[in-house]
Amino acid sequence: MAFLLIQLNTLRSRLILLVLLAIAPIAVMTFVNGARERAHAVRVAEENLQRLTNLAAANEAQSIESARQILRDLSSIPDLLGDQEDCNALLANIQRQNPDYANLGLIQLNGNVTCNAVKAQNIVNLADRPHFRRAVHLRRFVAGGYVFGRVIQKHTVNLTYPVLDEGQNVKAVVFAALDLTKLDRFVADIRLSPGSLLLTADSEGKIISRKPNPEQWFGKQISPEMRTAMAAEAGKPVVLTGPDGVERLHRFARVGNNGLTDYTVTIGIPVDDITASARHDQLLDLLALGATIGLALLAAWFVGDVLVLRRVKQLAITANSIASGSLDARSGINYGKEEISELARALDAMAESLQEKELQHLKAESQLRDADRRKDEFLAMLAHELRNPLAPISAGAQLLQSGHASEAAVQRTASIIVRQVHHMTRLVDDLLDVSRVTRGLVTLTRAPLNVGKIVADAVEQAEPLIKSRQHSFEVVLPPEPLVVTGDHKRLVQVLVNVLNNAAKYTPAGGAIRLAVTTDGGHVHISVSDNGIGLSPELRGHVFELFAQADRNSARSQGGLGLGLALVKSLVELHGGTVGVESEGENKGSTFTITLPATSHTPAIEQPSSPVKPARKMKVLVVDDNIDAAQTLQLLLEAGGHHVSVAHTALAALETAQASSPELCLLDIGLPDISGYDLARGLRALPHTAHATLVAVTGYGRREDRELATAAGFDHYFVKPVDVDALLALIATLP
Repeated sequence: MAFLLIQLNTLRSRLILLVLLAIAPIAVMTFVNGARERAHAVRVAEENLQRLTNLAAANEAQSIESARQILRDLSSIPDLLGDQEDCNALLANIQRQNPDYANLGLIQLNGNVTCNAVKAQNIVNLADRPHFRRAVHLRRFVAGGYVFGRVIQKHTVNLTYPVLDEGQNVKAVVFAALDLTKLDRFVADIRLSPGSLLLTADSEGKIISRKPNPEQWFGKQISPEMRTAMAAEAGKPVVLTGPDGVERLHRFARVGNNGLTDYTVTIGIPVDDITASARHDQLLDLLALGATIGLALLAAWFVGDVLVLRRVKQLAITANSIASGSLDARSGINYGKEEISELARALDAMAESLQEKELQHLKAESQLRDADRRKDEFLAMLAHELRNPLAPISAGAQLLQSGHASEAAVQRTASIIVRQVHHMTRLVDDLLDVSRVTRGLVTLTRAPLNVGKIVADAVEQAEPLIKSRQHSFEVVLPPEPLVVTGDHKRLVQVLVNVLNNAAKYTPAGGAIRLAVTTDGGHVHISVSDNGIGLSPELRGHVFELFAQADRNSARSQGGLGLGLALVKSLVELHGGTVGVESEGENKGSTFTITLPATSHTPAIEQPSSPVKPARKMKVLVVDDNIDAAQTLQLLLEAGGHHVSVAHTALAALETAQASSPELCLLDIGLPDISGYDLARGLRALPHTAHATLVAVTGYGRREDRELATAAGFDHYFVKPVDVDALLALIATLP
């Protein structure tokens, strides 16, 4: 029995091969005939399409030729260059008789339009129009490209003709603005099959007539492929894919002869429409061929084998899909007790297990990527927020280092440095809250604020950069004080970012202006510059994260593109808005911050008075940062204290035994042992068992404070040290 089945299967394979060989010539002829019919349909369509395109071009040429005749006649009228009112009346009368023209006018050689059919409110200068310059240069009729009229506010093409004197010199240029909606009535009347396209483009590739939907396309640029085809040999058929994704057969024709215009007309018909009839006939042939093949195969096929083979094939397809990455593929076979069902069950179970593992992998990858992104955003924001206060600190330090500052200047510089250090300390305290960054939270300390104080503090931070770039800087404040409710530190940060942005992207020697205005309910802070400006594309996303202008050798001041995104977020948290205006590249820009005004009175800042210690003390300063230790030593010695310095924990223990200090200022992160262990060692020594131990460290977490208390510290200060608070503490020590 098995032997018979094997022979039967072999015979079936041979019968199938014979059937296919017998039908092969018919199948080949079916495809060949179909290809010939499609080619014939395309040739007929190309011929008809070229005739139709030539007719459309001739019709448009007739309209242009009519305009040329009118302009030529106008150029010979002596009154055209006479009284302007008479000229206006003449052109207005001609325009009423020729409603296809949106305007008629006379252009002097300087570009000014001194005569108009449509009266203009102001003098219009068309010296920048290419059609005007070409008419003057060529001294002949010129059909210009697409123009949206400045006066008439319509889609037009300007047709120009020079006015010549007896010596054939150009005295002026007369023009006619042809309304594109009336350019070609043939375009409106012609009937095209659905999906077809008829358009005319000027020499720059801008559309001046189109069917369908002309109003939506006037002045739009044609595709590069279409423009290349128009520039090629006239009349050559080309297949192009339009913006709507439809593939069309196009023919082209020039509008007019002998240089009348640079316009090109094209008509495109969907390729599918051209070959629809041929494809329909071929489909019928293929259906007949398929039916013949199907009947032949069924005759040699057994139902049982078909079911088996199909199920095996389905398993193979499923396995290939899984191998290619489609883990949601399943066999779709109903499980039974036979071997194929067992194989299908095992294959589906494997795919389900792989799919579950892949989902877990993707989830883990997404979490890692999100964590990495949050880390990068955190580091970028940290660097950006700490950079601004460093400018006045650096400038003040250099002033003090010079040794030429007056006593008043020293006091003022010291106040600036202290204020900026306090500002940086508050920023570090805020940024150490990692959960605030990862969850996108920002905490604002709201209070009534004097806008003038905000501006003054922001200018103080931004002025070093502005001066280094040699910009002229102007601040304009209203005579009356303005008040807003917000976080002083954050609003200063916002304004500093905008000022720094203006300074960075304005070439050296530029001009920056800060102006504060109010409309009663809102306060507007505007920062204007004459720098590189913004392109329309960049203006749309300048407040997005990491958005920047292009960098080159002249624009190397750009940061990470974080500042303006931070400005937008902080201003919106204050209930305000921020916007930007720019006329384009190299034309400067104006950033305007708008905040709600308030009638509340800002709190008056009380100047802090220095605290003097009650008595002189022996002090031990321990810090592996030599500069930090020496600075603290100088500060304490200025108060009359006797100060010893050590840079390691072991050296500190030796110094403590020798000097018996009453007060120990200890860093936590020391190179040999930690400050916690050092505190325990000092408590164990009889010389310092009762000394006051103060931690001075960069660690500011609650856990760090608890460890310090457990190690024996009496007080805890986070770097940079609040000097007034430290001196106040020393003054209270017995």
